[in-house]
Amino acid sequence: MTTRTRPAELLTVRQVLDELGGISRRTFYRWRELRLAPACIRLPNGELRVRRDVLNDWLEDRAEGAAS
Repeated sequence: MTTRTRPAELLTVRQVLDELGGISRRTFYRWRELRLAPACIRLPNGELRVRRDVLNDWLEDRAEGAAS
């Protein structure tokens, strides 16, 4: 399977919180309200997922010294 045809890895909110150093769920949802969080996908059952590539890009954009 090539990268182009491989489905994107979808992370749960818990996995995203853990990757961000254990921030609270409340903080993550506050960031969503303020449109500061990475883009999420809402599944039919109401749960949220974040694509791995979207999270990586979001983190890269926030790295200190990142070009504006």
